[in-house]
Amino acid sequence: MGQQVFIFGAAFLGSAVESTEALTIVLAVGLTRGWRAPLMGTAAAIVALAVLVLAFGQLIVTTVPESALKLVVGTLLLLFGLRWLHKAVLRSAGVVALHDEEHAYNQAVSQLGGAAARRDWVGFVLALKGVFLEGLEVVFIVIAVGAGRGLLLPASLGALAACIVVLVIGAIVHRPLARVPENTLKFAVGVILSAFGVFWTGEGLGIAWPGEDLMILFFGGAFLVVGLCAAQIVRRATGALTP
Repeated sequence: MGQQVFIFGAAFLGSAVESTEALTIVLAVGLTRGWRAPLMGTAAAIVALAVLVLAFGQLIVTTVPESALKLVVGTLLLLFGLRWLHKAVLRSAGVVALHDEEHAYNQAVSQLGGAAARRDWVGFVLALKGVFLEGLEVVFIVIAVGAGRGLLLPASLGALAACIVVLVIGAIVHRPLARVPENTLKFAVGVILSAFGVFWTGEGLGIAWPGEDLMILFFGGAFLVVGLCAAQIVRRATGALTP
């Protein structure tokens, strides 16, 4: 039960980040061009993503041996988690600018401003592309987090819950969710994915971890400490180089 909750939480946090970015695009289209085209584009993207999860998720789980699956999924999770953690550390240190949902929203509005007002397909394509591309990362998170132990259901429910929460908030405020602590979420997700990645890679290689699933918490704590220390070191280094 504890592992299912952990999987649900990991999928929820990762999907919340991607859903926030997708919502920004849909809001930009809907508030400037009307809601018919972006809602159709969003629906088409969701259907395509659902097919990917059902098809490839079940195919991977039923055809790939468990040890090989854990090794492959663990490696991908580690690489993916470290990429998120790396970006979050650089943003925390001020080396890379924080992702600005207001800026992304204004960029999307500018793109729409150059298109003919009566061409609904522009809004459809923009929403479809935005939701599908951000959704691909959600699909990867769901499959990677849930497939290693046959827990696709709680991972999928976590992703679905995140999408619903972000959608409801967006529908209420009708603005991009600029106040969401996106970098903090990415930092947390990077830590969680990296911890799962090390754990499952080890299991795929036949390592019997002492304490079994408790080692995930140990790895998560280790990545958290290293990430926070790295952000401090980089911040001080860049501060020392700044005249």
